[in-house]
Amino acid sequence: MAETTATGGQQGPAAMEQGTPEEICIAVAEPAETQRLAEDLAMVVAPGDCLCLSGDLGAGKSTFARALIRALADDAELEVPSPTFTLVQSYPLPRFDVAHLDLYRLEEPEEIEELGLEDALETGVALVEWPEKAGDFLPKDCLSISIETVGETDARRFLLRSADPAWLARIERTRAIRALLENAGMGDAVRRYLQGDASPRRYETARTPERAAILMNAPALDIPGAADGTESYADIVHLAQDMHAVVAVGEALRAHGFSAPETLAADLPAGLLLQEDLGRGAIVEAGAPVPERYEAAVDLLADLHEAGIGPSLALPGVPGGGSYQVPAYDERALLTEAELFLDWYLPSRGVTVTPAMRDAFSALWRPLIARVQEQPPVLALRDYHSPNLIWRGERSGNDRLGLVDYQDAVMGSPAYDLASLAMDARVTIPPDLETALVERYIARRLARDPAFDADRLRGDYAIMAAQRAHKVLGVFVRLSERDGKPAYLEHLPRVRDYLARALAHPLLVPLATWLAGLDTGNDDAALRERP
Repeated sequence: MAETTATGGQQGPAAMEQGTPEEICIAVAEPAETQRLAEDLAMVVAPGDCLCLSGDLGAGKSTFARALIRALADDAELEVPSPTFTLVQSYPLPRFDVAHLDLYRLEEPEEIEELGLEDALETGVALVEWPEKAGDFLPKDCLSISIETVGETDARRFLLRSADPAWLARIERTRAIRALLENAGMGDAVRRYLQGDASPRRYETARTPERAAILMNAPALDIPGAADGTESYADIVHLAQDMHAVVAVGEALRAHGFSAPETLAADLPAGLLLQEDLGRGAIVEAGAPVPERYEAAVDLLADLHEAGIGPSLALPGVPGGGSYQVPAYDERALLTEAELFLDWYLPSRGVTVTPAMRDAFSALWRPLIARVQEQPPVLALRDYHSPNLIWRGERSGNDRLGLVDYQDAVMGSPAYDLASLAMDARVTIPPDLETALVERYIARRLARDPAFDADRLRGDYAIMAAQRAHKVLGVFVRLSERDGKPAYLEHLPRVRDYLARALAHPLLVPLATWLAGLDTGNDDAALRERP
């Protein structure tokens, strides 16, 4: 196990302003620990980062850089030659590009400007060996990694320094994750980045020869409200801001026979959770839905709604025990989400949203929401769609589907998750398949409860489908404009089509009429067609 110590000069902001770096010293005993340290850093580097590797010849700079680049590429066999003679080796990787520089043969520091370092850091990461050759031409906020040999052994001492306190925080975070793995008996796990969801949460895979796990890295959020003291959006719509929800809901699902991942280790105060890896099987193939798999998801959903889970759930792993109260998907939450259509989507279409428009929109939605809430609530996982359903075809019944990403679960209408699935925002569900899925759900509920109100469900489904479409249109534009994730815009035409389908229900004629009066451009023509 690597030994870590922290050193440094003055503490606090003043020390940072004066450029006094803080330090972390990590001692490793063997090359495998060096590789794990490189993997740990690979999990937290981001575009714009410059890592400077110093040390005598043979100290292991290129070995460390090679391990880090291979971790970023998720390719243990990637050819990573030393850039001693080429000066720069470039790697276009899926997450971001990496530039590996060796400055040993530089004669003058200013020559580094010819190597394209500044351009590389605009969109990617740079690893620089022999940084002392660059003089003052390197970024001031780089991470300095000094490698020292220990006698004639394979042991090394890594001294990590930066004038940027954020760097040290990142290092401490990734080392805390390694410590959690060690506590779970997976200290030698290979860590790799895993593409996550649209939230601030980050994910990794951790693998040993015996076990595969998913690491959720989600520090507790402290989201401020507005200046006037009102609650934040996350508070209003009941988005999870710590790990309690994911643990409580996951354990409740497992207790009722559903395949949520087992918790392997957790540090709830730190926002770290290690869970069983349920696999990568999908309910879509070649970008299209597999009807049999969506049908299995409908069957599971009907069973889930009959299980009577919530609102009070046990919360294991909390000293002295505890419980978690699943929040109600109340009118304010549903309406606030729908209003994202006004906040983000309509402005993106060139529409100026006035207070009168907001009042009209709210007046149209309140009776619809009130109708939906007349029915007894069930546990709504809230994002029950293709990215969060793991297909495991070798199993049987509900065990064929693994459930993930349920930390924002609420007590709400059974129609909400049905709409989330049958109008999957990430893949196009043809109208005939959509209808078949809704009718399959109704048939399964009726088979167990002849008093189940099918017509009521169909109306609630249309309302929830329209609410979710309004929300998703706003969220995807927000992700593009506020969070710099334009890829979500490619889903807008699909979601607009879903909204048009929902608006065809007689209950939604007033809303459809109001939307038809908006001038949102040719792309939204379907929304202006009266049912």
